[in-house]
Amino acid sequence: MRLDKYLKISRLIKRRTVAKELADQGRVSVNGQPGKASSSVAVGDLLTLHFGQKPMTVRILLLKEVVKKEEADSLYEVIYEQQENE
Repeated sequence: MRLDKYLKISRLIKRRTVAKELADQGRVSVNGQPGKASSSVAVGDLLTLHFGQKPMTVRILLLKEVVKKEEADSLYEVIYEQQENE
């Protein structure tokens, strides 16, 4: 599955166009390598997203084409998320 599509379906990022922009700006990495919007992702991959000064690392647990909003967080596991006071 494409990186931008996964970010949208998992609801880590609300819109696919925003996911594409973030990836094209080099603010998303896949397994430690810079990811492009068209990069393929697979189960077990680690994604690191840089939202401003707040990095977040997640592990992909499941790939689905369609998912309900309530089930979106079952697609990934948060490994690291910087807190407000760090």
